[in-house]
Amino acid sequence: MARPFSLLVKPAGPDCNLACTYCFYLSKSSLFGRQLHRMSTQVLEAMTAAYMATDQPVYTFGWQGGEPTLMGVEFYRKAVALQKRYGRPGAQVANGLQTNGTRITDELAALFAEYRFLIGVSIDGPPELHDHYRPYESGRNSHAEVLRGVERLRAHGVEHNVLTVVNAHTVEHPRTLYRYLKDLGFEYHQYIPCVEYEPDGTLRPYSIDGPRWGRFLRELYDEWAHDPEPASIRHIDALMQHALGGPPAMCSLASSCRQYFVVEHTGDVYPCDFFVSEDMKLGNVQTHRFGQMWQSPLFKQFGQLKRMLPDECRQCEYLSWCRGDCPKHRVGGATNPVAVMQTASEPPVSTLCSGWKDFFATSLTDIQRQARMRAQGS
Repeated sequence: MARPFSLLVKPAGPDCNLACTYCFYLSKSSLFGRQLHRMSTQVLEAMTAAYMATDQPVYTFGWQGGEPTLMGVEFYRKAVALQKRYGRPGAQVANGLQTNGTRITDELAALFAEYRFLIGVSIDGPPELHDHYRPYESGRNSHAEVLRGVERLRAHGVEHNVLTVVNAHTVEHPRTLYRYLKDLGFEYHQYIPCVEYEPDGTLRPYSIDGPRWGRFLRELYDEWAHDPEPASIRHIDALMQHALGGPPAMCSLASSCRQYFVVEHTGDVYPCDFFVSEDMKLGNVQTHRFGQMWQSPLFKQFGQLKRMLPDECRQCEYLSWCRGDCPKHRVGGATNPVAVMQTASEPPVSTLCSGWKDFFATSLTDIQRQARMRAQGS
């Protein structure tokens, strides 16, 4: 039997109304073709029925893209209706949606509020930082429209948080990012490192490396630790939970990568949105059961990637805190991480390894202290 898992759904595939320079998913058009990508009602129903037939403590749908609001409000009305139709009595359903925020209408916000969607809004800081890599295809800035979307969410009482991509531009401004987002009223922050590769395996210009990631984390943590009313930062929270012996709160801290399935607009299923490629396809929701895909050899091999570590990782004092990092940061631009790990003479080390070590060396003791204080309620 499969362990509990969630779905990461791409109803509009790689389609987006923005043209973010660093977006890794826009290139998936080459896999699905250049036409509009939209999930059909047939695929939506097959996916929902199959997932709700599994045994889950909570049925979690994460709607992402591309830009998932391109689907419009009626698509999400239909999604909720299907969840109700196929859900067992007493089943708990959680919907989350990650958006660039520019297309939030009052009608969408009202639906999100009614059905308690948790909305993540992508904001890379103040205008001079955010607009550097997040324009429309025409070059027009997007920051002001994102804030209007946030205002609509708040007007309707929608629960929301913020996701910030730490790229070559924003990485130099951790304190500015934290303070700006907190001053905007965001209580829950998530900071994601941008690590994208050229075909030859070198980093793309907008990516960050280990030393810059380490400096960013140190300064961010220092700003957070000295804030009398700190915001919640997902990775810090996850590390404190780990310090207290709790279960992994992020897939990068888990010993296995089998946490969720990605379902594309076609119904095709993949193990991770970083590795959506033809040779990583597990099946399709219209022809395969989720339990069947969970037991597939490819998905099992994918889950074992976190355990395929070089000696440098195995001997590292911080291994239990990073688990070797995300496989994406270890295999460069490869689309098939299983093939890379299985054929390498020595499994590769994460691009961000030195940054994690730097951060843990300076901050881990205090993280453990903060975790103990939190557990004691002080």
